[in-house]
Amino acid sequence: MKTEKSCGAVVLRKNQGRLQVLLIKHTNGGHWAFPKGHVEPGETEEQTALREIKEETGLSVMLDTDYRKTVTYSPKKDVVKDVVYFVAVAQDGNRTAQESEISRIKWADADRAADFVSFENDKVILLGALEYYLNKYES
Repeated sequence: MKTEKSCGAVVLRKNQGRLQVLLIKHTNGGHWAFPKGHVEPGETEEQTALREIKEETGLSVMLDTDYRKTVTYSPKKDVVKDVVYFVAVAQDGNRTAQESEISRIKWADADRAADFVSFENDKVILLGALEYYLNKYES
């Protein structure tokens, strides 16, 4: 059994008083999710998440590693993949899609973001990240 590992984040921002979630639509598969990618040799989880967010969206973020959740699934036969997600807060709004991997990027209001997310395990990650953010940053 082959194992793979990716890291990424649920990227959040406040815009005109509303909490928003960054969603990306993957070219391969057409699903909506969060920025993430494979860990490269010598990289930490945090370095991978920051690099992938920057590569896929062009955004600079502040990564909050106190929120760390892992999703494990099998993307194909004989492969098990772990994806580690953090919470990230956008530091700028200048987003640019990585054309080779991302077909669209959008900011969705937090109360509607789960409606766009394609996979159930990502919805669980999203809801946990939103609860974490609200408890840490807005309470």
